Amino acid sequence: MIQFRMMITILSLFLLLSTACTENSSETDPKTSPVEISLSEQNLLRAMELTDSAVSAHFTGAGMAMARYYNPYTEARSNETGSVWMYTAAIEAVNAILHGLQAQKEHGNANLYDENFDKYKELLARLYDNLDYYKGTFELVSYTQTKEWSVYGVHRSNTKGAAKVEGIENVYDDQMWLVRELLESYKITGETAYLKKAEYLTAYVLDGWDSTRKPDGTERGGITWGPGYVSKHSCSNGPMVSPLVWLHEIYKGKDDEISYRYIDAEDKQTRKSMQISKSEYYADFAKKIYDWQKNQLLRSDGVYDDMRGGCSPGNPQTETIDGTVYRKGINCQDRVGPAISYNSGTMLSGAADLYRATNEDAYLQDAKSLSDDSFEYFAKLNQTHDGYYSYDISGFNNWFNGVLMRGYVDVHPTYGSAADYIDTFQKNLDYGYENFLYEGFLPTNLLVGWSLTDSNNRTEGMFNFAFAAEYAVLSRYELAK
Repeated sequence: MIQFRMMITILSLFLLLSTACTENSSETDPKTSPVEISLSEQNLLRAMELTDSAVSAHFTGAGMAMARYYNPYTEARSNETGSVWMYTAAIEAVNAILHGLQAQKEHGNANLYDENFDKYKELLARLYDNLDYYKGTFELVSYTQTKEWSVYGVHRSNTKGAAKVEGIENVYDDQMWLVRELLESYKITGETAYLKKAEYLTAYVLDGWDSTRKPDGTERGGITWGPGYVSKHSCSNGPMVSPLVWLHEIYKGKDDEISYRYIDAEDKQTRKSMQISKSEYYADFAKKIYDWQKNQLLRSDGVYDDMRGGCSPGNPQTETIDGTVYRKGINCQDRVGPAISYNSGTMLSGAADLYRATNEDAYLQDAKSLSDDSFEYFAKLNQTHDGYYSYDISGFNNWFNGVLMRGYVDVHPTYGSAADYIDTFQKNLDYGYENFLYEGFLPTNLLVGWSLTDSNNRTEGMFNFAFAAEYAVLSRYELAK
């Protein structure tokens, strides 16, 4: 009996010591200990995860042809390729990640930068290289000249440089989004090739500015949707304001000059050209485009309408002045809706950038008013999920809303109230990520989730990249604020 009790005691001690050792090892083993990371780093890690998944799913072959749709439940990739606008969304996400990594390094997180920066820089270069499948060349008769241009068409060609770009096959806003991303790429990599291409496309876009004169001698102004159109849109004006300010800042204090082509204000017909400093040229056009959109498209409820329609002539026409053919000026009578979030978003960013560059209070007041009015108009509390603000996600609005969010981020340094608006995007992304992330993808509706029918769960490539870009922008915002 005594021997039996001794055996029980020894066994009990052994089990107790084993348990104690097990508990102690779990507390000190770094593999099982929770690792605390900042919201900024978490946002950036999620941005990279979403981007990596989207690149793997949507791009195929050495030419990186972009499938417009991908369904993570069926693994089906669409035969339809994305437009150049959709393709640019991938460049936007990569640029945002690179900026986020740089910000992490500047705030002491060099490891994250060292482990990832070169990877995304190389991806960026590949994206630009294969962007040339959308590139083509054509001759354009504009308001001040006739010139051959190599620009980017809406649709992808099977051969680099052979895309259809004449007439309605290219639009100015697609070039504007590329200018923006090329300048972002230049800022984060320092590679002058990006700056050179951005300035070339900027020259093409500004060649589309209606510089013809009204009877009072002032310019008609506004940029049509594309060279094959007569309507003048928010989306073909507002997105150009910020890149023009950035170009002004790049050349501020430098002697670089550019040719400024215009029409004489006195006789309203003679085409003239003069050399002007690049810094002044870009700043003046940023102000002109901003003023045109504000005067022509701002609504009484404080947000921006879609375009000026009811135009005369009703299609692109030319006229001969002193033996030379030019495009006719366009008069548009109607302000046409609907209000779309990205049209207010680009003007938010434009106002913030113009205020930084000029310190003129009018731009700051515009930014504050538009921040409040746009949030009131576009954000709906408790509409989809209690306690959350939802935004329209029909059509292309998931991408449009990302432009609005970036506008709030741009305004935030001078208008702290924008933080509340930015937070709604953080909450929606986190809700979608923490409840519905599937195989590295988020659903189109972040607050509702996926369909129970697998075949209904195809996602837009540009939305997948938009969510990633938003997370990356929020990562940088968290550090900056």
